[in-house]
Amino acid sequence: MIHGVTSDLESFKSLKLRPGLNVLLADKSAGATDRQTRNGAGKTSLVELIHFVLGAKADKGSIFRSPKLEEWSFDLDIDVASARVTAGRRGKKSSLIHIDGDPSSWPMKPVLDKASGLLELENEDWKTVLGHLWFGLPARRENEDKTRFEPSFRSLFSYFARRQSAGGFLDPTRNAEKQQNWDQQVSISYLLGLDWTISQRLQELRGQEKMTGELRKAAKGGELGRLFEKAADLRTKLAVAEARAIRLRDQIKSFKVVPQYEALEREASELTRALNTLSDENVIDRQLVDELRRAHDSEVEPATHDLAALFEEAGVVLPGVVTKRYADVEAFHRAIIANRKAHLFSEIESAEARIVVRDAIKAKHDKRRAELMEILNAGGALDSYNKLNEEAGRVEAELQTLRLRLEAAERLETTKADLNVRRAQIAQALKNDIHERSEIIREAILTFETLSEALYEKEGSLTIADSSNGPVFEVKIESQRSKGINSMQIFCFDMMLSILGKKRGRSPGFLIHDSHLFDGVDERQTARALQIGAQRSREYGFQYIVTMNSDAMPKDGFDKGFRIEDHILPVRLTDASETGGLFGMRFE
Repeated sequence: MIHGVTSDLESFKSLKLRPGLNVLLADKSAGATDRQTRNGAGKTSLVELIHFVLGAKADKGSIFRSPKLEEWSFDLDIDVASARVTAGRRGKKSSLIHIDGDPSSWPMKPVLDKASGLLELENEDWKTVLGHLWFGLPARRENEDKTRFEPSFRSLFSYFARRQSAGGFLDPTRNAEKQQNWDQQVSISYLLGLDWTISQRLQELRGQEKMTGELRKAAKGGELGRLFEKAADLRTKLAVAEARAIRLRDQIKSFKVVPQYEALEREASELTRALNTLSDENVIDRQLVDELRRAHDSEVEPATHDLAALFEEAGVVLPGVVTKRYADVEAFHRAIIANRKAHLFSEIESAEARIVVRDAIKAKHDKRRAELMEILNAGGALDSYNKLNEEAGRVEAELQTLRLRLEAAERLETTKADLNVRRAQIAQALKNDIHERSEIIREAILTFETLSEALYEKEGSLTIADSSNGPVFEVKIESQRSKGINSMQIFCFDMMLSILGKKRGRSPGFLIHDSHLFDGVDERQTARALQIGAQRSREYGFQYIVTMNSDAMPKDGFDKGFRIEDHILPVRLTDASETGGLFGMRFE
């Protein structure tokens, strides 16, 4: 419980609180509105102060960071498990909590600050201590070694001290307007004793479903559309790329680097050109031999009668000319033909000899060229080998990219079915949990029903059901008086959590409701709520703190023998003067 609220700010109105019901009243001057000042009389500021000391964020918008308040310490005299300590915090050094008391049983110990002589604890460690000792959370910082979507001290505590500034009075099952669905499911499941990890797993699944949906949408078009092809198309590309990679690997494996490859290649080319030249020259000489043989064969001696006729004609044509004898002419002619044939035969022999020489050279060149080609065909130049390796590397990289793309495409195509299976498994786990913890649920339902019946003399209902989207918590109170019905649903829900939390050791030991809860509530229901709060807090051993405007305090509606005056704190706030509020000053 909270024993007291103090500050080293001289104008601050210190409060001493008692077990059970504590009502802090504030007088509201005629014509005043809540918008006139930032802090009004200070009823809501008391809730903000308790949150501030108990680890709430203290950003620049916090009233405790304002120039008029940031230098001052605000303290709670409070029970933390078996230890009664004073915990204080300043806006200017909001990361530190100073402790006065015995923290020896805490999982994280304060450190003595030699300059101030105070025990100090990091705010994160302070929240860990409170979460562990009040709610049984793990004894580690909320921002270290933390799994996602698990219950936190700040979220659990906010059900026991709702903040108007966060929209805490809009819905019974939400401690803030912007509280996420998973946080609501995890927190209430934890406080009621249900398996909160089911809601945790479901939120993990929601994130994966959202990411998958976005990827599927992106895969249908835009730049990502080129990356997320169909798995079938990618399998075809992968098969082709793998076959090419195998061929390249085999080529590299069998490749031999030939020393002076270029010189050998040039020699082979020169030999080829020489062979071509020799072949061309042989063709010319063979043609010459053929022509000479034909000429040789055409050389024959003239017939005898032809020669006699010639001489007769010569005697007629050249009378008196002395001519050789016929035998001499015939002999001379035969000699000429013989010489002509001898010359032709000699030319034939020369041409044929040149062909034989060339054939011998060609044979030698052919042998050398064959040797060179065998060497060249068996390997290649180092440059060619390097280029082959570069190509193989590029193909391997392309192959790996295709594998990854195929893996992503297959995952994308199968993820939806897998997620549906997981969602069904989580839904079944939730059904089983609700069945197995039926006694816990029954106790919560009956506790809520008893509270609502005491308020309206009519049953209310708390429903805890499973759904594909996680546990569903609903509260209803049927009444002809619809005005303020939502506030009383919140009252019954919070009171139920306080009663069950006190039984199970998951409670700070107090419940706080500020005046906003009772706005618009029928006077009789307000009286009943205060009386129920007093009775239940005394019966179950927790503290119930209420702030109210004095004009909203019921004048009747209480049971005979119940004196609300016994629960009203002696300190009275007012907005009628500059010093009448909780802080004893006004500031914008």
